[in-house]
Amino acid sequence: MSDHRPVLVIHGGAGTIAQGQDDLGEARYHAALADILAAGAACLAAGGSALDAVSVAVDLLEECPLFNAGRGAVFTSAETHELDAAIMDGATLRAGAVASVSRVRRPGRAARAVMEAAEHVLMAGAGAEAFARRHGLEMVEPDFFSTEARRDQLRRARAAGQVALDHDTASGPLDETRKFGTVGAVALDRDGHLAALTSTGGMTNKRPGRIGDSPLIGAGTYADDRTAAVSCTGTGEAFIRVAAAHDVCARMAYGGQDLAAAARAVVEDALPAVGGRGGLIAVDARGRVAMPFNTEGMYRGLVRPGEAPTTAIFGESRRVPAPAR
Repeated sequence: MSDHRPVLVIHGGAGTIAQGQDDLGEARYHAALADILAAGAACLAAGGSALDAVSVAVDLLEECPLFNAGRGAVFTSAETHELDAAIMDGATLRAGAVASVSRVRRPGRAARAVMEAAEHVLMAGAGAEAFARRHGLEMVEPDFFSTEARRDQLRRARAAGQVALDHDTASGPLDETRKFGTVGAVALDRDGHLAALTSTGGMTNKRPGRIGDSPLIGAGTYADDRTAAVSCTGTGEAFIRVAAAHDVCARMAYGGQDLAAAARAVVEDALPAVGGRGGLIAVDARGRVAMPFNTEGMYRGLVRPGEAPTTAIFGESRRVPAPAR
């Protein structure tokens, strides 16, 4: 057994409700993040792999309607849901992704099935759904993902003529009392292996068929045991244009930067240069963590087995006692 110290890091999207506006709402997010971190930590403590830990975490993030992934996903302009997800194994560089699915209950699991059982990396639409069904994944009717809060959000976006990122629009969040966004997880296990998984419901009022960075390996998701595991959240087109997740790893591999400097350079320099807003979470092969963002905040947290989860929304973090399980 290696002497690596496992760690799990998660995010629920960059950008936030206005600071101090809704203390009760903030507490709900801290509690939800802490509960999810505790489940992932239990997986790592039991000897689970980094792949298993990120899968556990994203399963729960997708089931929580506070976040824009799985149940509670946003609506397209056609009042439909199109969900995307991607996973990558840092030990082997295997990867799997699905895009524009609307009947797979847990898109993160579908991405993992593609990685483990398909000869492809990315599958989309009806073909991806048929593949998921053949591999025993739970299927649902498209309205399973709908919530009234999301429908209200679509109405406001239409009225404003916006195609809106939940967490950060040109005129501020569509609803300052709610937070929405991509979710993701990165982990290092005790054998020194890394993994990353990202899942999203996309953009409110987006054109049907639009695909962002989340399911694109190297843009919104990347993992390599030699450098880091990365999951991104933000203006997807910008993250695609700079290959943000891979750029963090490339700066480490070819430029000799440490994780903190590489992640900061991508978020503070590369992304703003093309109008990109958002953030990322990352963990390197030594268990060091980076969580930079260029929005007002980013819903995020980390945990190491045996310690209480640490969660944050704005600049400061807090330790949250995990509920008994």
